[in-house]
Amino acid sequence: MHARDLSARLSELLRREHDCMADFLVALADFDRRHLWRDLGHANLFSFLHRDLGLSKGAAFYRKTAAELVQRCPEIIEPLRDGRLCFTSVVELAKVLTPENRGEVLPRFFHRSKREAREVVAELKPVEAPPRREVITAVRSPAPSAAAVVELPVAATDATVPAKPPETAAPCGWPAEHLDANSPRAAAQAPSSRESRAESVEPLSADLRRLHFNVSRRFIEKLEAARDALSHSHFGAGTEEILEAGLDLLLARSAKRKGLVQKPLAERRPSQPDHIPAAVKRAVWIRDGGRCQYPLDSGGICGSTCQGPRRSADDQEHSPPLPGSQPARRSGGLRGRLDGPLYAPVER
Repeated sequence: MHARDLSARLSELLRREHDCMADFLVALADFDRRHLWRDLGHANLFSFLHRDLGLSKGAAFYRKTAAELVQRCPEIIEPLRDGRLCFTSVVELAKVLTPENRGEVLPRFFHRSKREAREVVAELKPVEAPPRREVITAVRSPAPSAAAVVELPVAATDATVPAKPPETAAPCGWPAEHLDANSPRAAAQAPSSRESRAESVEPLSADLRRLHFNVSRRFIEKLEAARDALSHSHFGAGTEEILEAGLDLLLARSAKRKGLVQKPLAERRPSQPDHIPAAVKRAVWIRDGGRCQYPLDSGGICGSTCQGPRRSADDQEHSPPLPGSQPARRSGGLRGRLDGPLYAPVER
């Protein structure tokens, strides 16, 4: 089957998946509204989904939360059906969506990932008086080198998934597996990649995040050395300020390599015929925001900011024409390294 035929087939299957999920949630909401799980001998809807339908606890939790939200706000069905609302963000949406604010809040979750949805929730429902602390503790590790756990509040950034909240005891008589979307254990029951990642970021408010990651003893020594080295200009600086100063230096060096300097040369240096002048690189980078401008067949652009090595030698999808060929009329635009050489000409 040709790639375009298979792509069309996948698009159709994805549309059917959205339709089926929306229909399932509507039926499940009605099933829960009538408490029909009692007739089957279950204590709650979660038990029915997990034991009768054989769903994992995480999958049952997501569907239970979505079914309860459908009963409160049926308006989420159409966004789920057409793909604007991601199913994995429903748990976060349930924490802040009410019949009163649905017109304003619901569109803010369209086309958001689970991590992005958590950030929206942190903005709408920030943690009251979040603790600002820096904690360094030794951890036991089978690895030969010593490691430490660093936890500190940082400014809001685009990063990884939040940490899993601590579990709390369920009320007496409440089934252990039956959780409310707004309970502290809700995120603990949902699937998390915390176990497989070395770092995590938990949104606390619109501008504050809690960063948690493991580091080596060597990192701690370098951190203290950097603190001492900057004591004259950053006296009493915390870990966040020291790390941010180092990141500023890295970003400034990267910008200098791309010619993104604040004071470019007044007189341009002549460049080789097969090289793009630094002034052009600088203008294109600023214009495109450092994002690949390769046009996609489905509409829009690639938008990648990745500058790593190409995935494989055979990956020529966004590569420029071969030397000696006669390309059509083109205008310059950025390309990510996964798509071809940076600043390669792009079809318009």
